Amino acid sequence: MAWKQGVDLANMVKEAKVWAKSGKVADYIPALAEANPDMLAVAIYQGTDHCFLAGNVEEKFTLQSISKVLSLVLVLMDLGEDVVFSKVGMEPTGDPFNSIAKLETNKPSKPLNPMINAGALAVTNMIQGSTTEERLHRLLRLVHQLTGNEKITFNEYVANSELETAYLNRSLAYFMKQHGVVEGDIEELLDLYTKQCAIEMNCMDLARIGYVLAHEGCDPITAKRIIPLHIARIVKTFMVTCGMYNASGEFAIRVGIPAKSGVSGGILGAIPHRSGIGIYSPALDEKGNSLAGIKLLEVMAERYQLSIF
Repeated sequence: MAWKQGVDLANMVKEAKVWAKSGKVADYIPALAEANPDMLAVAIYQGTDHCFLAGNVEEKFTLQSISKVLSLVLVLMDLGEDVVFSKVGMEPTGDPFNSIAKLETNKPSKPLNPMINAGALAVTNMIQGSTTEERLHRLLRLVHQLTGNEKITFNEYVANSELETAYLNRSLAYFMKQHGVVEGDIEELLDLYTKQCAIEMNCMDLARIGYVLAHEGCDPITAKRIIPLHIARIVKTFMVTCGMYNASGEFAIRVGIPAKSGVSGGILGAIPHRSGIGIYSPALDEKGNSLAGIKLLEVMAERYQLSIF
């Protein structure tokens, strides 16, 4: 796949950027409401000597729900599939990502999948460690391995903003504790979860993570395996079926690549055996996905035949 650096990618960004005006930044987390809604940036990583960029790619943003991919990788490596999927299911949902409805109606009352908030809370609860700091450190260490950037950490301002307003996530966590899905202190879980969501990086870092997933968990420089093959495949499958909230089916038809979005406006993409993609554009559609980011991926997918289907 021969990407044209500069003009071609910049033109696609320009074409998609007009859609940002129809979106709205996430304001239920006060810190995220401060983002510039007109921004759109993309990085496409194809290996050590091939990273194609357009827009303000060095702008940092918090991962939010994209972090669910990373926490799932970590607990699967720690505990294995049987333990993890005894607490969280594997099925898509047509409900919003923060819905409690399915927890009330499902028997047993475990979350449908790890990409909705309830499922992500259950997964984060399984991160190993004796303290919040140790558990966060283990997650950040994985991030450092995937990106090759040991400077990445979490944004304390955003994490505090999320923690102070995490009423619905608290409700989800307490409901699951009542039904034995999560264990331990709920406030400690929320502290870890909000810090996880506030892990901060730029599009280039995100594209590098996508590349590792696209290449079955292998580091692009050393070729050493960071993520076991079967776990990389599990995670990419969840990205296809559940990664774009309750718009995942439409996204699979229109774009057709494993992807995960976050309400900060980030999108992680992994084109199997080819490229990693990192996109940032904080103006969201009504389902919580980056509006201009999705439009950009649609343009790219059509022009370069990216769909895996």
